[in-house]
Amino acid sequence: MSQFSPVEIANWTAIYLATALCCGIAMTLSISVTAHGLWKDRAWSELGSFRGAALFLPKAWWRWQKLYILSTPVTLGIIGWFAATMHWN
Repeated sequence: MSQFSPVEIANWTAIYLATALCCGIAMTLSISVTAHGLWKDRAWSELGSFRGAALFLPKAWWRWQKLYILSTPVTLGIIGWFAATMHWN
């Protein structure tokens, strides 16, 4: 079993930290855009009926999921570019 060199360990650590940072930014942006969309559409007005109240959370979750998943190609591109610029001696 081969062991990683200190340079490789540092590179992998940097890649994981950069991925966490990009995912955190994507999550923050997707949550804020979802909240703004719910506010703009006045989604809480449907909470008066049982059906509207039961479907509020799934609709909000689906809205957030669509926005967050759309950030995946951008995150992969940024992290791939970052990894390609590293020296892997």
